[in-house]
Amino acid sequence: MAQNDNLEKKSSISAEDLARLSKEAEEEATPSSRKIIWNEFKADKAAMTSVIIIVAFILFVVIASFFIPAHDYKEVNIMSYFNKPFTPDFWLGADSSGRSIAKLLIVGSRNSIGIAIGLTFISGAFGIAYGLISGYFGGITDMIMSRIYDFMIMLPQLMFIIVLVTIIQNYNAVTLTLILSLFQWMGTSRLIRSRSLAESRKDYVAASKTSGTGNFRIIFREIMPNISSLIIVEMTLSFAANLGVETGLSFLGFGLPNGTPSLGTLMANATDPTNITQYWWTWIFAAIEIIVLCLAVSYVGQALRRAADSSQRLGME
Repeated sequence: MAQNDNLEKKSSISAEDLARLSKEAEEEATPSSRKIIWNEFKADKAAMTSVIIIVAFILFVVIASFFIPAHDYKEVNIMSYFNKPFTPDFWLGADSSGRSIAKLLIVGSRNSIGIAIGLTFISGAFGIAYGLISGYFGGITDMIMSRIYDFMIMLPQLMFIIVLVTIIQNYNAVTLTLILSLFQWMGTSRLIRSRSLAESRKDYVAASKTSGTGNFRIIFREIMPNISSLIIVEMTLSFAANLGVETGLSFLGFGLPNGTPSLGTLMANATDPTNITQYWWTWIFAAIEIIVLCLAVSYVGQALRRAADSSQRLGME
């Protein structure tokens, strides 16, 4: 009897080991999305370097801006009028009011990046939800929601943003982010809608409907995780686009209020021909930063897109 018990115990252990080994082999054969992304970034040195640059720069800007009081970068000093770079107290030179370009660049970068991040999350969340619901339900729901989308995209967005910024008094970065969010969700919505239409016709959605699962649970618990790689890529690339939107508006004078620095207000110094030729430091550092950030985000987005394509191919096999 004891011998039989030992044999049963050995066989059960062997079965557990076999199941564990089978699970490990399956994980190796079909790596997770996280592992695919990590492998893609390890293989692409430019993308990995871009991630380090973006994270390090954002951390530096956020931390350094806390040590720069408002009166410090806003204070006018006519004795430091257009000081050249690398002079005492002015590493990157001074502007026409004698203010430090380095301090303006740090605080302006924090403002521009903060608006871009907030705009990406607000407009992205609404656009994703709108596209998922429109694509999943289809029919009359999709037709009505698509007509709303068509109407919104036909509006002259820049003109409406300028009018809203002009008529709203005492607005700030939060107000500007909300205004921009009214118009920046549509591209994300159309992309997610097209993918949601395809997903809603797959077998796992039909099985969930048959089992009585609620519509919104299917949308946000089943369809959305299955297109998460597409969402990550879209949000990443939208960040660079949204950074350009804020910078462009501030460059035109319809961004942040007067006296609030941003990358766009620094770039606006380039509208003066004298600044372009003689006082180049008042705008060139902001231009370089915008170019580097947008290129870095582009490299990251390309790596994420390749990882998303790899995940999709493995899922189809």
